[in-house]
Amino acid sequence: MSNYVFKLPDLGEGTVEAEIVGWRVKPGDTVAEDDVIVEVMTEKAAVEVPAPVGGRVVSTTGTPGDMVPVGAELIVIDTGAGRAAAAGTSPSVPPPPSAAAGSNGNGAVAQVAAAPRTGRVATSPAIRRRAHEAGIDLQQVAGSGPNGRIVAKDLEAYAAQRSASAPTPLRSAPKAVPAARPAEAAAPATQEIKVIGLRRLIAQRMSEAKRNIPHFAYVEELDITELESLRRHLNQKAQSGGATLTYLPFLALALVRVLRQFPQCNAHYDAERGVLIRHAAVHLGVATQTPDGLKVPVVHNAQELTLWQLAAQMRRVSEAARTNKATREELSGSTITITSLGKLGGIASTPIINSPEVAIIGVNRAVERPLVVHGAVAVRLTMNLSSSFDHRFVDGYDAAAMIQALKECLEHPATIFLDT
Repeated sequence: MSNYVFKLPDLGEGTVEAEIVGWRVKPGDTVAEDDVIVEVMTEKAAVEVPAPVGGRVVSTTGTPGDMVPVGAELIVIDTGAGRAAAAGTSPSVPPPPSAAAGSNGNGAVAQVAAAPRTGRVATSPAIRRRAHEAGIDLQQVAGSGPNGRIVAKDLEAYAAQRSASAPTPLRSAPKAVPAARPAEAAAPATQEIKVIGLRRLIAQRMSEAKRNIPHFAYVEELDITELESLRRHLNQKAQSGGATLTYLPFLALALVRVLRQFPQCNAHYDAERGVLIRHAAVHLGVATQTPDGLKVPVVHNAQELTLWQLAAQMRRVSEAARTNKATREELSGSTITITSLGKLGGIASTPIINSPEVAIIGVNRAVERPLVVHGAVAVRLTMNLSSSFDHRFVDGYDAAAMIQALKECLEHPATIFLDT
């Protein structure tokens, strides 16, 4: 036996510890070099840690939710077992079924597995987690993504094919219905869910932002009847089958224009140095709901983009965040954030600032309401902007003036496209 003790490596950017999100292996499993053995979460991102050597897993350290310091023992691998497995002599690997056992004519079983892969499988952490929970070996799944990457539909197709290939039990004669059914087990009164990974990080950052930043909330009603007319017109002119415009690209373009007058809202506060950093470029954060929780992918240098380019980039980074394909650069560096609950937007909200930023702009649901227009009551399409500002650096007057400037742009959308 030759044991290799693997310690948590330095994951970069000053990381001193990482949280275990989920193990991909357990003691007794055989792993190959570069197989993902564990997913960890740092303060910056989720990281998949590959095995440095091949062999049999002897032991692992920590459970999901535990914090492991850099340099602490993470996993012990018996490399001697790995060499034996490669030579075909490992007692832990069952022998292949005999020809007689496979002569029952059930060809569906043979169709389930793809040609065995070698090396590390390319896919997302979410798909690895789903495969691990379902007991699926990703080495057997054929990938249809770029360079053979396994995407969600590949895993679903494999799981469905595996289920279909399972032998169907013979039907027996129906049994008589018993006179009395046993009492069903009562559902538990409570359920404990350990807060780990991205959800823990979100909770931590939200708590810090709410605790340390004195939020100033401001809500303003907008008449977006003309904006909706322009949006519909542009969507009709768009190429058939292409993406359509939502309200957010218009808001983003208007925000870029307005921030020229209110640079104090496009800023970071460096608490350690006690310095407010105003940015000339607008790196727009787009709050995005994902299966793993709230993420804020970033459209960098939004001030250089047209309306359609903004729409495309916002859509691209949001989808990348939802599918765990966003890069570290695409998930960091925002200078101001916009957030929307879409059709669930309600009347008003109080968004929490994405620290170290000093402002966040929230969009609520668009609804028709009766308004007085030129002395007469008319039905108009309205929408509220619910925004929050760091009151230490953005005075209430400036916050209100900025939202009023946004209101003017969005209620008269032609002004969004003016250069002056």
